[in-house]
Amino acid sequence: MKVVVTGANGAVGQRILRYGARQPGEGVTFVALVRSDQAAAKIKPLLADQGSVLRVSYEDPQGLRAAFADATAVIHLPGILFESATSTYQQAHVSTTRAVVEAAKQTVIGKIVLVSATGADEASINGFWRTKGLAEAIVRSSGLPYTILRVPILLGAGTEGAAALRRNASQKRAKLIGGGRTLQQPLFVDDVAKAALLTCQPLVAKNRTLELVGPVPLSEREMVELACRLLGRKVRVSSIPKGLLRFLLMIRKLAGKPGFSVDALDVITADTQLDPLEASRELGLPLTGVEEMIKHSLGLSND
Repeated sequence: MKVVVTGANGAVGQRILRYGARQPGEGVTFVALVRSDQAAAKIKPLLADQGSVLRVSYEDPQGLRAAFADATAVIHLPGILFESATSTYQQAHVSTTRAVVEAAKQTVIGKIVLVSATGADEASINGFWRTKGLAEAIVRSSGLPYTILRVPILLGAGTEGAAALRRNASQKRAKLIGGGRTLQQPLFVDDVAKAALLTCQPLVAKNRTLELVGPVPLSEREMVELACRLLGRKVRVSSIPKGLLRFLLMIRKLAGKPGFSVDALDVITADTQLDPLEASRELGLPLTGVEEMIKHSLGLSND
């Protein structure tokens, strides 16, 4: 099976390549797509003899078609939480997905696996969730077999969730939005990697949208406190008022400044309480426990 991985230098992409390299008997080879020479150099060692790295632009249809040649499936990993002057939600989520789908339709790609986000909804007023929903709609209407995996905050090596957790757990006082009462359902990045590879199989979760979430919901404060216990530290939690932060972010938007926005604020403070068993059972994928995820995020477990 030949699998194309877009955005292969991101946390999920790297874990897919690492996991695949540990399964030499599975006969999977990869084409890892990146957009810079620096990214290519970063991930090339992860492939060993199981594939190649290509630098390709989403604005280069011919290059994408060439990268997809003879591939069995493509795992598309679009996603930014914070917009920048050079990358908007529309560009990162919608435009890249449209380019991938158009290239796939002109090749022999047999399956598209899209890693999306919980809360994705093309009718949402939130730019992040709306563009995630629009990307899903493009995949569903492509006429190609697909699986969409909606994931929550991710923990584990290289993830933004792990970086935030380490930062908060390293302070004597952790300042959390709303006092850290937001219910999260973190998922281990390695579980996403395994699920993405499983769903590359033609009949696995064919034409399904799965809510792939962690085993239990817990508050952000509970996560930070658990991390501190594992580190043998104590932490005091103080609150950043969400209303005040929203007001400041609205002023920031009026000033035309990219980055942290009201949309991003709503995403990271949205409660997640979804059934973890449906996707886990369908994929035959045991979910990693919260404590183990946090140990990996803190560097307390082996890779």
